[in-house]
Amino acid sequence: MSRPPLARFEARFVVLESENVDTDQIIPARYLKGTSRNGLGAGLFADWRYDENGEPRSDFVLNQPHAESAEVLVAGHNFGCGSSREHAPWALLDHGIRAVVSTGIADIFRANSLKNGLLPVVVDHATHGRMLEAGSGSVTVDLEQQVLILEDGTRASFPIDPFSRHCLMNGIDELGFLLDQAEAIAEHERNVSR
Repeated sequence: MSRPPLARFEARFVVLESENVDTDQIIPARYLKGTSRNGLGAGLFADWRYDENGEPRSDFVLNQPHAESAEVLVAGHNFGCGSSREHAPWALLDHGIRAVVSTGIADIFRANSLKNGLLPVVVDHATHGRMLEAGSGSVTVDLEQQVLILEDGTRASFPIDPFSRHCLMNGIDELGFLLDQAEAIAEHERNVSR
């Protein structure tokens, strides 16, 4: 599957300080009935974003004016813990989030994110603390250089495996990568069958 390449972008960020946010909080189970990614953004953090009547809670960060059009979510430690739920990165992407920044991101959530085009960015505590303190602002995410650049010029490197980096920068998933190798695979098959 192809998707927009992710190399370098400048975006607004918003902070959700809660630690240990699990996938059921990211997208509650009642939204998992479908297999389409479209429309899942409406269920993102639904139990926190909306009251019992379905009205937006004005005190929840994603409902506040400074969160409008934010493409980077700065989250507390251990973001995405809990069950394996591909719907969680789907909901974040459908809402417009392109990257999640934290000091720790759960392994299964990180893997699901990378496979679906959401960039999980793990940074040091000092950089993370500056972003938490700011609450919102602008940040540059440079996947090519594997660096996050804050408005004040602070630079923080982040790790990502080479295969995931390649796929994100080329706007492809694992299947797309294999399809790009079709000629090399065919050549190998021709050589093996001789």
